[in-house]
Amino acid sequence: SSGNNMEKHLFNLKFAAKDLERNAKKCEKDEKVEKNKLKTAIQKGNMEGAKIHAENSIRQKNQALNYRRMASRIDAVAARVQTAVTTKQVTKSMAGVVKGMEAAMKSMNLEQISQLMDRFEREFENLDVQSQVMEGTMCNTSTLTAPEGEVNMLMQEAADEAGIEIKMQLPDGGKSTVGTATASGEQDELSQRLAALRQN
Repeated sequence: SSGNNMEKHLFNLKFAAKDLERNAKKCEKDEKVEKNKLKTAIQKGNMEGAKIHAENSIRQKNQALNYRRMASRIDAVAARVQTAVTTKQVTKSMAGVVKGMEAAMKSMNLEQISQLMDRFEREFENLDVQSQVMEGTMCNTSTLTAPEGEVNMLMQEAADEAGIEIKMQLPDGGKSTVGTATASGEQDELSQRLAALRQN
């Protein structure tokens, strides 16, 4: 019966959420590894290498966040499926979306999972519209560009920890003292976001 089928899907959903959580932990581990490589590169005076490790570190951090958000989103869906199964209110299209989600999970395609989530959440009219909008925008912004300001800040941080002064090459081509590098790194989040959007 479709009820039993949904039980199986429900198990798979919960499993997928755990999987995403595992992926998030792996990304966080990689983020730490890259941070250590960043520090070593700075100690050796290898600024090019340092910048790459800073970018990688930020990328891993963002990826971990995405996995985490997606995991909690799936948990929420699983809870709704559970309710539907319990109250015997499973609709045909709900079952279809859940099936589709399993395929997306196998490929770990976050974009695809996100689209299915949107479809699924539309099945639940009582869904808080606002949270859907927030989640939607999160998946559409590319996580793979690390804003210049953020990269500079991370490099500066690593240099401070290593007790080294570094002179940053700023995008305008002028050499700067550490002071201004830090200041430029402390741009408010909004301008960082705009920069990230321009890079896309």
